[in-house]
Amino acid sequence: MRFFDPHIHMISRTTDDYESMAKAGIRAVIEPAFWIGQPRTNVGAFIDYFGQILGWERFRASQFGIAHYCCIGLNSKEANNEGLARDVLEILPRFAFKEGVVAIGEIGYDEISAAEERAYVWQLEFARKHDMVVMVHSPHRDKKRGIQRSIAVAKDVGLPMGKLVIDHNNEETVQDVLDAGAWAAFTIYPHTKMGSERMCEIVKRYGPERIIVDSSADWGVSDPLGVPKTAKLMLERGVPLEQVERTTWGNALAAYSQSGQIDVEALLATPVIDQRALFSDNSVLRGQAPRVDAPVPN
Repeated sequence: MRFFDPHIHMISRTTDDYESMAKAGIRAVIEPAFWIGQPRTNVGAFIDYFGQILGWERFRASQFGIAHYCCIGLNSKEANNEGLARDVLEILPRFAFKEGVVAIGEIGYDEISAAEERAYVWQLEFARKHDMVVMVHSPHRDKKRGIQRSIAVAKDVGLPMGKLVIDHNNEETVQDVLDAGAWAAFTIYPHTKMGSERMCEIVKRYGPERIIVDSSADWGVSDPLGVPKTAKLMLERGVPLEQVERTTWGNALAAYSQSGQIDVEALLATPVIDQRALFSDNSVLRGQAPRVDAPVPN
């Protein structure tokens, strides 16, 4: 099987993770812009960060046969620094239309504050104006109210629900998201949020329609193999193969290919890797012999 992890923060992960992910069948990833663990103090930090997930990280993934896409946005936590938030939103259009950007995100609510809502609305309106997909971060506390508010505000702005991906769902929120017509994504964490066992039960109960499995692996305790491990468990628990494929590959592809940035035929082809390549004179190798694949015959 091949897998698509549509929410993973590879800037926080190692090359060993990329190797393990490729061996496990992960063919594509999406890296949403997010909070790096401590507050950024100036807009230049965001400029460099956006550039890194658009450039170096995309290259690094390619060196292991993984297609890397990203989302650009002002995350909800840092939206509460309103002066900095204004500066970030001003430069956001410089990055939002670059190659490989499949959505505005991850945006939404953290504390469900007025400042967060102002930044959320601005980015929703930007996405609607430019016919873009939106990835929404749902709050860790008061999640149900946060998701209901996220959906209501997106509807008020006029964003089509088919362009809205609500992430970090749980058993209390999935019905609200599905009823709204949005995509319901679930983060597989080892000890918090949504475990693989619970994910199996959700797919059994609700079916595969508009349900997406991701890992959201980052700088904390998390698992970059969360998607293939969950797929394996779903098969062992009797979830039909077609439903497993939809929730760990097809639905993410359907949601984010609306961006026009994903070459589906290229994803289905066997990747050809040449680790002699450089990015800004840098390589992922440290003295190892480079992997150089023979071209795939037509």
